[in-house]
Amino acid sequence: MAESFAGKLLIASPRLDDSNFHRTVVLLCMHDEAGAFGLVLNRPVADAEISSHLPQWCEHVPSPTVIFQGGPVEPAAALALGRQRLGAAQGVPKPVLDSIGLVDLGLPPEDLLPQIDLLRIFAGYAGWGAGQLEGELAEGSWFVVDPEPADVFSQDPPSLWRAVLRRQSGRLAMFAYFPADPSTN
Repeated sequence: MAESFAGKLLIASPRLDDSNFHRTVVLLCMHDEAGAFGLVLNRPVADAEISSHLPQWCEHVPSPTVIFQGGPVEPAAALALGRQRLGAAQGVPKPVLDSIGLVDLGLPPEDLLPQIDLLRIFAGYAGWGAGQLEGELAEGSWFVVDPEPADVFSQDPPSLWRAVLRRQSGRLAMFAYFPADPSTN
């Protein structure tokens, strides 16, 4: 493995032919020789309100206040990304990107709330075995780009794929205008 892409975004390219990842934006939380793990940032689950499933966290979840489909692996597992509260004495427990990190939802909210001010909750995650992500990158299935911290808590997740591509330089930005179904073009 040449370099770790932990903390980067994976943007599904139009070449990626997997319905689990069609036009997804994945924040890579971990990437090493053993594999990779990330969370899909742009798949809110419309009928999975936080208030119905994890009410103790709902006041700390920005709009849309739903659980997100984090990926196809272990869809019953709940994971969360939190943003460190400005001036917090402690940082986020497991940093991924700047002041954003993985949060243990098993801890009582009162233990975490002094540290975090925003929370996004995911059901499942995206995972790759050793060398699998590197193979998909070599095939052109993903674009690797730098994230902006606001990407994690986007209030318009369905437009995130296009928005991230638009802000890229050069030829990569043109993919933002790629039709969802090229056969209808």
